[in-house]
Amino acid sequence: MAAERLTSVLRHVTGTKKPLDVITEKHPDDVVITLAIRTPLAKARKGGFKDTLLDGLVFKTLEQVVRRANIDPQLVEDICLGNVSDAKAAYFVRAASLAAGFPTTSAASSVNRFCSSGLKAIQDIANQIAMGSIECGVAIGAESMSTGGDRLERPFVDEILNSNQDARDCMQPMGQTSENVGNDFNISRKEQDEYATESYRRAELAQKEKLFDDEIVPIKVNVKDPKTGEVREITLTKDEGPRWGTTYEALSKIKPAFLPHGDKSTGGNSSQVTDGAAAVLLMKRSKALELGQPIVAKFVGATVAGLAPRIMGIGPSIAIPKLLTKYGLTIDDIDVIELNEAFASMAVYCKNTLNIPWEKMNVRGGAIALGHPLGATGARQVVTGLSECRRQKKKILLTSMCIGSGQGMAGLFVNEQNV
Repeated sequence: MAAERLTSVLRHVTGTKKPLDVITEKHPDDVVITLAIRTPLAKARKGGFKDTLLDGLVFKTLEQVVRRANIDPQLVEDICLGNVSDAKAAYFVRAASLAAGFPTTSAASSVNRFCSSGLKAIQDIANQIAMGSIECGVAIGAESMSTGGDRLERPFVDEILNSNQDARDCMQPMGQTSENVGNDFNISRKEQDEYATESYRRAELAQKEKLFDDEIVPIKVNVKDPKTGEVREITLTKDEGPRWGTTYEALSKIKPAFLPHGDKSTGGNSSQVTDGAAAVLLMKRSKALELGQPIVAKFVGATVAGLAPRIMGIGPSIAIPKLLTKYGLTIDDIDVIELNEAFASMAVYCKNTLNIPWEKMNVRGGAIALGHPLGATGARQVVTGLSECRRQKKKILLTSMCIGSGQGMAGLFVNEQNV
């Protein structure tokens, strides 16, 4: 194994292979994904998961991992949950994993890097595998926005607020930062509504063509009728966010949502408040081959970058070039890009600044149409992106998130199915 790593390093140094050839090479110690699934995304506070608490959502998702992974749960050494709004997430994932069928020997933890928490969970498990700390682990992202949120409950202490403007700007709500991006970079309301219209169109088309069917697992839940109090069991099978028939004319009539900070961001061109979860099973390639597991994709790497908090939404425009430079790649080398649509303002900025061909980006729509369960989206993008790679018979997937308080994160994956 040490000799293989040395050989890989030497290939980089000597430059005998193209960057794309290097990242697509297969080695026994590669970190690979053998299962990638997600729940339907449901409207917060009024959708299918409104009566399902976070621990229930995590349990139901991990239960599906156990059912579909076709491996002995005893082999899973660690489970990492990405979550934003609940400080007790570590308790929930530990208890939920035990209830779902994982043994007491499977450890569990939670991480919070705001909207990229799901991708951060994948990175943490992948890094442990790459370092030899574990051989097999589960990364999950989950959020119940019906019961939580990311708003600060109080101002920072005076020592922080009186230090500098960047520190004070971390108090700005996300909607205000969206308006800052629109105002600072002259991204018009028209551009934002046009972008949102296309997001809805793509999500509608993907639903009609049943493109989400291979990534979504049906989830049974109990829902309570708010008027009668009646509780009934239902099975959720599809995303609730897409509004079929959405037009630019309809979106252009929606009132601004974040006055007095600006008049460009609305409930129609911003991400929806959503409940949902996504999970991936990771292990070394050698372990996957030993177990006869289907190798879905190879995890190449991920990175994070910081920027001014007041324009936090353009984080992907910083993180993506940083990640691509590490591997000697350009946007032209990427086949499918999942870039979070926290707001149309930032999505338009990042698409234009990075010169991303729109036919490569958010092919099935993004968070504006599908919804954005904060801690889940970073993992959901990987699940959706890999499904789209399989459909197109493409190899290279790039995912990226903007992160609150002025950060961006990006991840790189190689699809290994149907190519």
